[in-house]
Amino acid sequence: MQDFSATLYRESGLDIAALADHAAQQRPITKFAAAESIERDSFWGLDCDILLPAALEGQIHAGNTHRIKEKLVVEGANGPTDPVADNILHGKGTLVVPDVLANAGGVTVRYFEWVQDFSSFFWSEDEINQRLVRVMLEAFRAVWQVAQQNCINLRTAAFVVACTRILQARELRGPYP
Repeated sequence: MQDFSATLYRESGLDIAALADHAAQQRPITKFAAAESIERDSFWGLDCDILLPAALEGQIHAGNTHRIKEKLVVEGANGPTDPVADNILHGKGTLVVPDVLANAGGVTVRYFEWVQDFSSFFWSEDEINQRLVRVMLEAFRAVWQVAQQNCINLRTAAFVVACTRILQARELRGPYP
């Protein structure tokens, strides 16, 4: 785990609940006793299953892709992987779930809120969660299918899906809706 102040590591894994409790008490993560503090740059070479860059843009770039061992990168931040790095990771068999898919839940729920406000009709939390799961799964499946059919990475496939939908809508509606 890494934030602006430190990089924490524990070979057997971090106790996220304990770390959250620690942080909730306004204590710096550098004082979290159940992990060791390591050099910031060491973060990129750690052995783990999934990498979740969730804070800053441009953190994964051509200069550090050779150190990334994970087979799955899920982008929680906006734009943490630059396009060159995305292609390098794809070429070495690392699946990168792009930000446009991985962190789109908040934007999707905000759309649901807008629809509800506009129509003066409100869904329960369970209904919203069910709709969110359906929308996110449909989006992922559409992107995954294009990626597999065209042997391209998920980010490029997401752009292909988006552009195709825009062109289809323009064809149906004309240039001026």
